Amino acid sequence: MILMWTITLRGAQPPSSTRKGGIMGFNVSVRQVDAVTLVTITGSVMWAEAEALHEMFRDLLAKGQKRILLNLSSVKHLDSSGIGALAWAYVTVRKAGGELKMVHLSKQVQYLMEVTSLYKIFEDFSDEESALDSFQ
Repeated sequence: MILMWTITLRGAQPPSSTRKGGIMGFNVSVRQVDAVTLVTITGSVMWAEAEALHEMFRDLLAKGQKRILLNLSSVKHLDSSGIGALAWAYVTVRKAGGELKMVHLSKQVQYLMEVTSLYKIFEDFSDEESALDSFQ
């Protein structure tokens, strides 16, 4: 199962989040691998995109998907709102009794995880197979 979440920015208007559409700097694809939900984020994660991520995580948890793996290899830019969204997601998933882990951190994300000390709470992996096995 693959779901697409795309956000389209239009001038100064708030973003509109849809499940299909063109890619305008931010895209999220979601697929199931056994009992793990693999979320691949592409592009920049700033204020508007962080709001879309909040919506997506609430939706996943409402559907009982509590084992989540984030692939951040194609995240090109992450600002403080994006970092906040990741921290919020971690806390929210943990409070729901789930696990949130990361795989393939881009260089920028890896740097920011170190600077903010978030690497201390997030388990991260260099390859998808190891990351998926860690949920067993």
